[in-house]
Amino acid sequence: FPEAPITLHVGVTESANQGELMPPVCRGRGNLVSQVSDPGNFAVTDLSRGFSFCWVTQSTAQDHALFRYHFLDGLTLIMLVYRYLTAVHAACVSWEGHGVLLCGESGAGKSSLAFACANRGWTFTCDDASELVRSHSDRVVIGNPYSMRFRENALELFPELRHERVIRRVTGDMAVELSTSDFPGIRVSPQASIDYIVFLNRQASGAPSLRPFPREMAMRVFEQTICYGEPSVRVVQRAALRRLLTADLYELTYSDLDSSVARLQVLASTGR
Repeated sequence: FPEAPITLHVGVTESANQGELMPPVCRGRGNLVSQVSDPGNFAVTDLSRGFSFCWVTQSTAQDHALFRYHFLDGLTLIMLVYRYLTAVHAACVSWEGHGVLLCGESGAGKSSLAFACANRGWTFTCDDASELVRSHSDRVVIGNPYSMRFRENALELFPELRHERVIRRVTGDMAVELSTSDFPGIRVSPQASIDYIVFLNRQASGAPSLRPFPREMAMRVFEQTICYGEPSVRVVQRAALRRLLTADLYELTYSDLDSSVARLQVLASTGR
């Protein structure tokens, strides 16, 4: 995208952490955000300038997963979202050019249903975090199509994952993380144009069914991601969400993946 770059500076001290690194405490006021774990591990971000710097200890920098999660990824994303994007807590897949956002609370099945779609010929964009591009006049979202993360119980749903290693993430959750390149049959794209937004309602049994989902309720869910920044930026973020919500909105009540994918494919193909 032809946008001005953001800047992130990282300084590393030779000292080691005194005990286990605590997750950073994040505080924001206007366009300034601070993230502090301890005197040796902290970050300060000026959102309006797209500039951030952090100091970390050598032991923090050497723990790549921890450094990425608490500092590198988080600082990069918060600047990009403030300046250019609007975050949407949803997985994203496409069928024949028709993008579908799969929304829901944690545990609703976004990642599992996205993987099931990808296994059946859909194009995969992301499994949990979609970003709406604010400079576009349409409903283009971008995501990370190169990795997937699943809860441990996904091993029961997908036999092909049973040999994958279960790891403890930085958050403490047990999860399966894999690269989409390990599954050559999966088609990926870093962006998609959204035609349908589907809120997931998983049940213990029953055939899948679709019904309209209220736009006002969807807006209340989506705008929970607007956490930082000056009032003018929050106005632009909400305007982007309203543009996204011109797509068709549904609630999918479902119990099994196969029939749900088939029902979504009918929706993406026919609009019904």
